[in-house]
Amino acid sequence: MSGASAARSQGKTNSNDVEAHPDEVARKQAMDVLASANANELADAWESWTDRPDVAPLRGPETGLVMIRGRMGGGGAPFNFGEATVTRATVSLSNGQVGHAYALGTDKDKVRHAAIFDALWQDEGTRRAVEEHVVAPIRQRLDAQDKQCREETAATRVDFFTMVRGED
Repeated sequence: MSGASAARSQGKTNSNDVEAHPDEVARKQAMDVLASANANELADAWESWTDRPDVAPLRGPETGLVMIRGRMGGGGAPFNFGEATVTRATVSLSNGQVGHAYALGTDKDKVRHAAIFDALWQDEGTRRAVEEHVVAPIRQRLDAQDKQCREETAATRVDFFTMVRGED
């Protein structure tokens, strides 16, 4: 199981979140799913949303670059690995909720929709609907893709062993 899918399915986050409030952890997990969603999934979910609030952009969507840093072996000295394109957006709903989203790539509509669903998720009145009708189906698809990838990888696994040839 990949690290991201393990975190999604087991409800785990990284060690920096040990003291995080449960709502913060749940929001982070929902945003992980939204950032990993296809643009069409989010657009379709927004189009089918029954009571759409008015949405005002506060920032973006805008695209830029972030520096990716790495460590050799997970514990070595950090080094600049390269840059990645990221798009971000911040929106405000008519009820006053503010949503934020970041995603790899340049799809501005995807990020805008993710920010809208973040704002809706933060509202106690719509959180359950966002979880059930948006986040859960996307999470199921992502988990199924991760499972298929694990199965395909396991099918090509080679186990090496050494046989002992008598006593020398």
